[in-house]
Amino acid sequence: MPTDVLVLGAGMVGACTALQLARRGHSVALVDRQAPGRETSYGNAGIIQREAVEPYAFPREWSAVFDVAFKRGIDVNYHFDALPAVAPRLARYWHASTPPRYAPIARDYSRLIEHCLTEHDVLIAESGASELVRKEGYRLGFRTEAALNTAAARAADLQQRYGVRHALLDGDALAQAEPGLHARLAGALHWLDPWSVSDPGALVERYVQRFIDLGGHVARGDAASLRADGGGWLVQTADGPLHARHAVIALGPWAGELTTTLGYKLPLFVKRGYHRHYRGGPGLRLPMLDAERGLVIAPMAAGMRITTGAEFARIGAPSTPVQLDKAEQAARELIALPEPVEAEPWLGNRPCTVDMKPVIGPAPRHSGLWFNFGHSHQGFTLGPVSGRLLAEMIEGAEPFVDPAPYASTRF
Repeated sequence: MPTDVLVLGAGMVGACTALQLARRGHSVALVDRQAPGRETSYGNAGIIQREAVEPYAFPREWSAVFDVAFKRGIDVNYHFDALPAVAPRLARYWHASTPPRYAPIARDYSRLIEHCLTEHDVLIAESGASELVRKEGYRLGFRTEAALNTAAARAADLQQRYGVRHALLDGDALAQAEPGLHARLAGALHWLDPWSVSDPGALVERYVQRFIDLGGHVARGDAASLRADGGGWLVQTADGPLHARHAVIALGPWAGELTTTLGYKLPLFVKRGYHRHYRGGPGLRLPMLDAERGLVIAPMAAGMRITTGAEFARIGAPSTPVQLDKAEQAARELIALPEPVEAEPWLGNRPCTVDMKPVIGPAPRHSGLWFNFGHSHQGFTLGPVSGRLLAEMIEGAEPFVDPAPYASTRF
């Protein structure tokens, strides 16, 4: 069967794009250098974040900026040799985070997030993946009353404006809900709507298997070989060249390299992150963000997963897991943390844009070329949503969300 669409990148976003197209009867090839779900989509906290209606803004408080500059905290680290390339993008990120500019960005962002559970739910059911998903939310744990009160006020505002639900737990209630905690915290904010996934990579694999069951083709290949060919697009794979009328770039943090080669100058940058699993202790029932230290402790099939915040470094730069070392120390203050499962921590990259919104839609100067990347921390959450939106755009259907705010032409 002739291929209608090439989807380049088999993370959550690419896999969902391919699946949403296959569900609509298109012939699709999903192309990646690795097996599906082994890169960015594998190394996250495994939370489908329905409450994340507003994206991560650049810190406005000078104390937080100084903490980053002097590497005082766990949540941010950077390599000095990466700063010349990333600093202009971070300046634009800071500019977009000013309150008057941030407000419309958050509104656009929330219109995608509001569909994340319903769109995942359809694919989870079709893929037979319900045993991977827990629909009990997750918690933000606080060590001080002041920080808890500040978060509670913001949560109440988000609930009023967006309808995302939460509950507050004092120290006693949190200790009862999480008996594995051996430190008493001030309390927690429990986001009730999100879902947690015990193996994020496995969920991507289930979606890809559903794609295959619908007739989709998975091939190993290098997206760098993509070129226009005879009114369509061609990519080289281990199975030989594949040709299609349409091609979708869903390469996450690697999208910048290919789009630059094709002549686009999109303001993209990359944040790196680490995780490691620990098995043997009592652990936690639900994922918890240690909100004042900047790490997540998430129960996974492989053990308790400790994740870090952001590291600014070149893709392919040597691993510098100083954040994970600090995160492990902070986690040991809260739970019994046995020896790590992996000999070395996992390292991955997150694809970001300067205005915090993903890039979804047609490439303005190439017929049949489409973009779906730049989801930052929420590619795992938004994969089915942006995949459906792009599928509807490719086939000329009425989009279920207005795609204009995510067009690459906004830059």
